[in-house]
Amino acid sequence: MSSPLNDRNAKVAFTDPAASMRLTNRLSSMFRLLPLSKRIVVVCVGTDRSTGDSLGPLSGSLLSKYRSPLFDLYGTLEQPVHAMNLDDTLEQLFRTTDDPFVIGIDACLGSVGSIGTVHIVNGPLRPGAGVNKTLTPFGDIHISGVVNVGGLFGYHVLQNTRLHLVMSMSSLIARSLFVAIAINRFADSSHS
Repeated sequence: MSSPLNDRNAKVAFTDPAASMRLTNRLSSMFRLLPLSKRIVVVCVGTDRSTGDSLGPLSGSLLSKYRSPLFDLYGTLEQPVHAMNLDDTLEQLFRTTDDPFVIGIDACLGSVGSIGTVHIVNGPLRPGAGVNKTLTPFGDIHISGVVNVGGLFGYHVLQNTRLHLVMSMSSLIARSLFVAIAINRFADSSHS
């Protein structure tokens, strides 16, 4: 059996005592391949009007507290990126940043057994897929947190997701992502 971090995509339960280390290591191995000149941009998608869908903006708000010059950030509780402004946000992002490395963060729905897992996936985020919305896919990689069970009642399920779960997963994602970026950007700049 292979470790999930040796796979192309990683999946870690937020209850795993080593979850932050596992996510940080996986992200760090991805960032190590980036040239120092490539700007990292994090886009956190969702809304604070739905507990389950607030994982993205909550992660963004937690990331914003680091006030880091190491990455650009779109999507917080105060200024969420959602279905109504996603295309405008992406247009602004690509107009202001030349050839960025984009990381999408969003909540998702899954099986009962996958609730509480954080996934790091190569390739674009497909926001809205869990509630049958077709929105613009984006990102070089994405991080998604399974906040509840998928199915016919996606919107209702998102509204009835436990805040504790979303807060815990958002904190894990923000902390792991910040540390992974910091490790690589500081290591790269010390070798320049």
